[in-house]
Amino acid sequence: MTSHDSQQTHTTHELIHDRADALLALHKAPEILTVVNVWDVASASVIADLPETKALATASHGIAAAYGYEDGEHIPLELMIEAVGRIALSTSLPVSADLEGGYGDAGETVRRAIGAGVVGANIEDQMRPHIESVENVAEVMKAAEAEGVRFVLNARTDALIRRGDRPLDEAIDDAIERGRAYLDAGAACVFVPGLIDKPTAERLVEGIGVRKVSVIGVPGSLAPGEYERLGIARISYGPWPQRVALTALQESALALYAGGFLPEGTQTLT
Repeated sequence: MTSHDSQQTHTTHELIHDRADALLALHKAPEILTVVNVWDVASASVIADLPETKALATASHGIAAAYGYEDGEHIPLELMIEAVGRIALSTSLPVSADLEGGYGDAGETVRRAIGAGVVGANIEDQMRPHIESVENVAEVMKAAEAEGVRFVLNARTDALIRRGDRPLDEAIDDAIERGRAYLDAGAACVFVPGLIDKPTAERLVEGIGVRKVSVIGVPGSLAPGEYERLGIARISYGPWPQRVALTALQESALALYAGGFLPEGTQTLT
C-alpha cells in the first residue's frame, strides 16, 4: 500500500491542470469510467494501488460517517475540504469530490476544493427550482475558470430519487431537462442516482447524450459493461464501498471473538 508523502504539502497548478484534463478524458473515453468511492487516505491508497484504478472519487456519506456526522452537509465544510484535500495529496490520480449541494455557495466551495487539489466534483441540485439549479452549475464553472482549471463537474440531479408520487416517466423527463441545462451551463456529465434499469438508462442517454450520463452502482444495478454498451460515461458506488469494508471488519471481529484468526491475504500497511 502506498503511504502518504509527508513532505508533499501542496499540489502544483500544473499538476492540477494535468489531472483535470486526465479526468475529463476518462469521461469522454469509449470505456465506462468506474470509480470505487473512498473516504480517507487509507481507503484511497488501497484503491489507488490497483492498476485498474484510473481516478478516485470521494463519497460525502463515507467522509461524514468517518467523522461521526450524518450525511447531508452536517459535517463542517472545513472538515470536508480537509478530508478531500488529504486524499488528493495522497495520490497522483485525479480526484473528484462529492461536495453535496455546495454548502450554500457552490462556487466558493469548489474554489476551495480546487485549492486542495481536487479536479472534479458532484454537486447536487436537491430539486431546487430549475433556474436556481442551473445558476448553481454556472457559478461552479465560473469559479473553476477563475482558478484556471478545466474542472470536471458531474452535476447531480435528484429527479429520480426525490420523485415522490410523480410517475417515473415524468421524473425521467425532468432529469433529462435538468441534465441538458446543466451541460449547457458547463457541466461535463450529469449524475442521475437511483436504481437505473436498462429502459431508464436508454432514455437518459438518448435525452442527455452519449457519454454524458453518470450512474451509481447499487444492489440490483446493471453490470458496468452493460451500462457502457448503453452509452453511460461513469459509474460510482457512493457509500457502498465503505459499507462493504465495515461489514468485513465486523465479520472479522466476530471470527476473532470466536477464537479464529485474521483472514489470509490481509494487507500489511506501510
